[in-house]
Amino acid sequence: QVQLVESGPGLVKPSQTLSLTCTVSGGAIRTNGAYWSWIRQSPGNELEWIGTYGWAGSTSLNPSLKSRTSISADTSKGLFTLQLRSVTPEDTAVYYCARGRTPSYRPYVDRSDFNSWGQGTQVTISS
Repeated sequence: QVQLVESGPGLVKPSQTLSLTCTVSGGAIRTNGAYWSWIRQSPGNELEWIGTYGWAGSTSLNPSLKSRTSISADTSKGLFTLQLRSVTPEDTAVYYCARGRTPSYRPYVDRSDFNSWGQGTQVTISS
C-alpha cells in the first residue's frame, strides 16, 4: 500500500515561491507505470491538476500553470517536489500529492482519477 505525505510551509508571501515535498513509502517512484501528481483545491472550487512526474523521469504540466511550475523527484530518497513561482493569494489552497495511472490529466480532476492520495496540506498566500 503506497502512502504519500505532503510537507512544506503553510504560509507563503505573495511573489515568492511555494515549495512542497511529497514523501512516498510502500512503493518506489520508479515503479513501471507509476505517475506522481500534484493537485490543489481552493475553497468552493474543483480539484485542479497542477502537474505530473512520470516513473521514467518525464513531466507534464497544466498549461494554465506551466509558466510558473516545476516538478522534480529525488528517487533515491523516495520523494518528489513542487515549486510554484510568483504566487498570489489566488494560489491559496489545499495541496495534495497523488499516485495515478496516466502521465497527464484534464485541468480539473476527480479523486477517482488517482490510486492513492496524501492527506493534503493547507498553503495560504498572504503578506
